[in-house]
Amino acid sequence: MQSPKRRLPFSAWHLLLMPLALLFVLPLVQMVLTSFMSSAEINQFPPKLLPTSLHIEGYRALLTETPALRWFANTVLVSTVSVLAHLVLCSMAGYGFARLKFAGRGVAFLVIIATVMIPIQLLMIPTYLMFARIGIVDTLAAAFVPWLASAFGIFLMRQFFLALPVELEEAARIDGCGTWRTFRSIVLPLARPALATLAVFTLLSSWNDLLWPLVAISDDNRFTLQVGLANFQGMRRTEWSQLMAGNVLATAPLIVAFLFAQKRFIATMTFSGLKG
Repeated sequence: MQSPKRRLPFSAWHLLLMPLALLFVLPLVQMVLTSFMSSAEINQFPPKLLPTSLHIEGYRALLTETPALRWFANTVLVSTVSVLAHLVLCSMAGYGFARLKFAGRGVAFLVIIATVMIPIQLLMIPTYLMFARIGIVDTLAAAFVPWLASAFGIFLMRQFFLALPVELEEAARIDGCGTWRTFRSIVLPLARPALATLAVFTLLSSWNDLLWPLVAISDDNRFTLQVGLANFQGMRRTEWSQLMAGNVLATAPLIVAFLFAQKRFIATMTFSGLKG
């Protein structure tokens, strides 16, 4: 009689994934530890990995010498508007391209997807001139208007809606639901994984956006967090403890958002309410 094979209490892939995870987490941990070091410890050679004691001078200086909380609030506002607009507009446009039949649907979708290949640097000057004409340069609107929708978001939602069984929508129409009610009551609840994925990608992109706000906004009270930290680093001799404290402030919300959304993060699943 053969003895049962001994199995690992975890997947064998974890033997590869755990070292890789530690490799990616190490810079994040070092950033947090550096934010609690004194300037003398940070500039010490060879560099120290662990602080001898916790110093909060970096956080205190960041909050008292710079409008970091205002920058943070501006970033939260821009990212919130960007995520909500993406969820509404991209889901509606994606559903229209996936289910509704209208003249020029294929050409319009190809034109939208083709915009992904245009470098953002090529669009900055026309976008700036357009925003200057409508009077939103140097305002927070200039930071979030380009994030109201995206070709990637429309493409993601369209592909997800194409994978949904058409029979669910046909059954809703037989029960008397119109197109809008079918979309709102039947399709959107099933699209939660795709919506969560789109929200995470939009949050990451809008939160970390540096180049366009740096061009469109010059008033330091309207800076986003990334622009504020970039200017703070260039205005004076770099205080690494303050800079690391600002990076912690900028990174922590993204980590929390990902932890909340990870269960729904791009679960490519086929929803079906049909039996047999």
